[in-house]
Amino acid sequence: MTVAVHNGAWVLIGDGRRALFFSNHGDAELLDLRVVETRVDENPPTREQGSDAPGRAFPAAGAQARSAMGNVDWHELEEERFARAMADRINAAAESGEMKEIVIVAPPKTLGEIRKDLSVKAQGKVAGELHKDLTKHPVPEIEKALALKPVG
Repeated sequence: MTVAVHNGAWVLIGDGRRALFFSNHGDAELLDLRVVETRVDENPPTREQGSDAPGRAFPAAGAQARSAMGNVDWHELEEERFARAMADRINAAAESGEMKEIVIVAPPKTLGEIRKDLSVKAQGKVAGELHKDLTKHPVPEIEKALALKPVG
């Protein structure tokens, strides 16, 4: 799917740990992405975040059964929190008029997390979405991946 990134449009390149907000100073065929904001979240693996053993649930007096509580995936919770923070930034830019439209590029899971936290006004500013992880790509490759190919 091709998405037009018009002049002045924002582009979010994000995943569960990194968010790169750009503004396009070029046009849809020849992008010139310039950084608006960069966010990096230090999110170590769950094994480094949670040190306690899972809790135990005890039934009412007299019953013998015990069951272990499930482990909390701290890493995944932090990725969801980070996606909410990206959505909050988009919401603020939409409300203030700082951004007229945005193209969101993120892996499907992250995109879904961002989407569910966008305000109605911000949803109206989303010009397109791309299910891809481009966070580790240099800016020229991102521009090339998003540029519309001229017809003919």
